[in-house]
Amino acid sequence: MGTSPRQKKIREERGLMFSPGRPSIAWRQDRVRFWEAIAAGAKTREAAVAAGISEPVAHRWFKHAGGVNPRLAPTTSGRYLSSAEREDIALWRAQEVGVREIAKRLGRSPSTISRELRRNASTCTYRLEYKASTAQWHAQRRAKRPKTAKLVTHHQLRQYVQDKLSGEIVTAEGEIVGPTGPIWDGKNKPHRGDREWVTGWSPQQIARRLPLDFPEDESMRISHEAIYQALYVEGRGGLERKQSWHLRRGGAKRTPRARTRQQAWAHVTAETVLEKRPTEVEDRKIAGHWEGDLIIGLKRSAVATLIERTTRYAMLVHLPRQAGYGQIRPTKNGPALAGYGALIMKDALAKSITHLPEQLGRSLTWDRGKELSAHALLTKETGLPVYFADAKSPWQRGSNEHLNGLLRQYFPKGTDLSRWNATEIAAIATAMNNRPRGILGWRTPAEAFADQLRSVEQHTVAPTR
Repeated sequence: MGTSPRQKKIREERGLMFSPGRPSIAWRQDRVRFWEAIAAGAKTREAAVAAGISEPVAHRWFKHAGGVNPRLAPTTSGRYLSSAEREDIALWRAQEVGVREIAKRLGRSPSTISRELRRNASTCTYRLEYKASTAQWHAQRRAKRPKTAKLVTHHQLRQYVQDKLSGEIVTAEGEIVGPTGPIWDGKNKPHRGDREWVTGWSPQQIARRLPLDFPEDESMRISHEAIYQALYVEGRGGLERKQSWHLRRGGAKRTPRARTRQQAWAHVTAETVLEKRPTEVEDRKIAGHWEGDLIIGLKRSAVATLIERTTRYAMLVHLPRQAGYGQIRPTKNGPALAGYGALIMKDALAKSITHLPEQLGRSLTWDRGKELSAHALLTKETGLPVYFADAKSPWQRGSNEHLNGLLRQYFPKGTDLSRWNATEIAAIATAMNNRPRGILGWRTPAEAFADQLRSVEQHTVAPTR
């Protein structure tokens, strides 16, 4: 059965059309709700729920837009049929309602309905069928008014931007230097991997430099936002998206501003903020107040570090791999097999401090990492209250930060810490505690801590935890 004359006429009216695939499962209102949720700070999967779409579709929308909000209007102009009206038309046509009756019900002109049924019906079947999703897809395709990006049409400007952003680093002799970067996989820059050495101007530097280098040529002008969108938005044109690796931070997608303001520290309660810590901690005159954090190595390896604020006595906590690491595929919210999950950390710290007298275990100040989200259980089991430093305030745990810096002599960044056992790590702690410290009058932390232990024993028979 061939193509009917009516089908041929409609196809000729539409013109040559390359199909991008089946009609989209979501319409304009869905995208509006999705980007409104993203702008409010919602995660992509949360925005998918708000928009009523599936999570894979939401991730695809965010990726294709590069995280850049298209700022769609909440509703279409009343001049054009909406997706809801097209659903009504499809329903009434299936009920064999006439064109004039449909127009009357919708408050539209009969010619509008007739033209809609002719233009946006499916021509893939012998009989022209009107489906709301297909009609909306045709209408959106026809309504697109793509504006060619300036970087696409202006060769000299595009070359200038590419040279300043992604130009090669050369020596005085003209020799190209630097490592060979990884293969582009569409994601952010690889963690601890080599990056290409490039000129690396920021889009703002490029945009502001153009008037100085081309004062007479007004065509050599572009905003930094246009450069960012050329890098982030697929199909924007002009620049390859992999050049986003050449940005300073190497981000392949823009992070919505509202997300950056969110705090991911739900485990920090009102009772565990730094303001609730006893004031006696500040002057360091009373021993028993500790600071702690993790030092991280390759392959999610880690060692926990503790230091007593008064004596600078350090303890290193071994965090071995759990059974199944490297064999069981990691899953979201699955078991923490790397060695520093919340419950594992709680047990490891409890084991390290149970031998201390109660007078030398007064408090623990920790970074805001989620590895100590089971702090309530730790306090319940050991009686050691836990407090969390403020976000992005490492000076509030200055002794611990200094200790971690010293430990990098033995555990350099970019090395696997899981290859060291508890005995070897304890040996490093002993070496650190037997180094003379200027702040202790060139006594060692081990000597100062021993004095505190003797003082506790003299005043009372201190119960252990």
